[in-house]
Amino acid sequence: MSADASVIVAAPSAPARRAARVPVSVAIGMAVLCAVAVLVIFGDLLPVQDPLAQNLSATLKTSSGAHLLGTDQIGRDVLARVVAGARGSVVGPLVAAFGCAVVGGSLGLLAGYSGGLADVIVSRVVDIMYALPGLLVLIVFVGVVGGTYWMTAVVLIALGWPYQARLCRSATLAQSRLTYVEAARTIGFRRSRILRRHVMPNIFPIILTTFMLDFVSCVLGFSALAFLGLSSTDGSPDWGSMIAQGQAYLTTNPWISLAPALALVAMAAGATLVGDWAYDRLARRGVGE
Repeated sequence: MSADASVIVAAPSAPARRAARVPVSVAIGMAVLCAVAVLVIFGDLLPVQDPLAQNLSATLKTSSGAHLLGTDQIGRDVLARVVAGARGSVVGPLVAAFGCAVVGGSLGLLAGYSGGLADVIVSRVVDIMYALPGLLVLIVFVGVVGGTYWMTAVVLIALGWPYQARLCRSATLAQSRLTYVEAARTIGFRRSRILRRHVMPNIFPIILTTFMLDFVSCVLGFSALAFLGLSSTDGSPDWGSMIAQGQAYLTTNPWISLAPALALVAMAAGATLVGDWAYDRLARRGVGE
């Protein structure tokens, strides 16, 4: 044996190798999210028909070579409408979930670290918001004020941030009592630096997981309003409205409702699986330590 062989690199243990593997369900969820991302970003470049083009001589056709998922009641290609509807069904919920993470995460960090009056105010507001039936408030507000697309996103942020804030507050309370935070205070670090450089990285798994769950909730909220006809987007396709429009034609061409419904379920399940898996991985690695 040569002298160079004296340096031995330990192989990863069996538990470590198992932890590094991506479960099949999570891999499927990632594939679904990647497919949806392709539809959102490159949907206009895909070789599908015009989702708004009508052909009254080919209404309610079943699957065929010309129309893989058939046509709807006015001859529009169902597959093209599902592809085009991905953008409206994803972008708004993504913005709303990001807004919930920013607002709720910031207030949760402030309340959990500062305590005192800030904690009391944030906690009481969160308690009041938790007492409200979120979906009912969303439907009533949008129905009365008017269901514009971005107004729906703003209302979802207003209703969704308390969940993120409560979880971040609890996690920050636990972190702020640890030795590394006390050491940073003793050294004289400012509060903003302690929160940004030390506390927030350690609660990032919770922020990420809650963001994914908020995204799923916002997707369902947008789709519910579109299903009820309260969130019109000037005739452009939307998965929620497609489900509603196809109900009357389930026996003729079920894909009008079934295709967008399956897309919604697959995307929601994929986001939940990936978010839960990411939390486990980040928490196991000790993010920020």
